[in-house]
Amino acid sequence: MENKQANNPLHGVSLKKILEDLVNKYGWEYLADRIKIKCFLLNPSINSSLKFLRKTPWAREKVERMWKNKFM
Repeated sequence: MENKQANNPLHGVSLKKILEDLVNKYGWEYLADRIKIKCFLLNPSINSSLKFLRKTPWAREKVERMWKNKFM
């Protein structure tokens, strides 16, 4: 059986880990400046951001793309 995740750099990396990496390295202010979403700007937290990103594919894609560009 073919491994469909072989070329996916995000395979095995949780959204929580991605967000924590970005926040620890750059901070909420930087994220809010680069990705215009309220959960990064107003009372930012990992949990509230995870809830939003799991329900909002376009925002999640931007966060994942930023992580790949910065950490891969």
